[in-house]
Amino acid sequence: MHYYPIFLDIEQRKVVVVGGGSVAERKVRNLLEYGAEVSVIAQKLTSSLRQLVEKGTVSVLGRKFKASHLDGAFLAVAATTDALLNRKVAEEARKRGVLVNAVDQPEECDFIVPSIFRRGDLLIAISTSGKSPALSKKIRVGLEKEFGQEYESFLVLMGSLRKELLKQQMPQDKRRRMFQRLVDSEIPEKIKKGDWKGISAILTGILGRQISKADVLNYLEIG
Repeated sequence: MHYYPIFLDIEQRKVVVVGGGSVAERKVRNLLEYGAEVSVIAQKLTSSLRQLVEKGTVSVLGRKFKASHLDGAFLAVAATTDALLNRKVAEEARKRGVLVNAVDQPEECDFIVPSIFRRGDLLIAISTSGKSPALSKKIRVGLEKEFGQEYESFLVLMGSLRKELLKQQMPQDKRRRMFQRLVDSEIPEKIKKGDWKGISAILTGILGRQISKADVLNYLEIG
């Protein structure tokens, strides 16, 4: 099976998670990180999930799954150790047009969750189409070392520069070349070292005007 790669906006969307164990907990925490409104259905909850419920971060729909629990949901996650229950959740979700993921049962999934990591607005997802989650993790760990926290700041800078350059009257090809020179530069490495003078020099050369340290910090939204 080949999956169509896509990034979904789940902020303030209802997501139902069936299950209350460690796998369900991991799914819930990941969904909350991206702004979902999460509800769980489970006989028992991990201590961490109970704490989230007590804080009002997560709601509980019940102890036993009912098809009506999926009404109005955007996504559903079947994360129990009961394969038959997971299949039932998937079947009921499809009847309602709700996208569903069933843990370790790819045949019941409308989508699978890749191995991911983020650096601010940089989000990198790795998938082996369900064939080897261990390989996905290995690749992710390698990329985490290659793309450090400096890329979060670099994207802030690039966003600032993009807004500025798009306002300027210049040929599209020239603007494209400038963006390419920026992403090919050593700015990320210099951000990591805190070399603001070096960044100033690079930006001055690419933008064709004097860029000061204060300008750099402003682009990086520092200070």
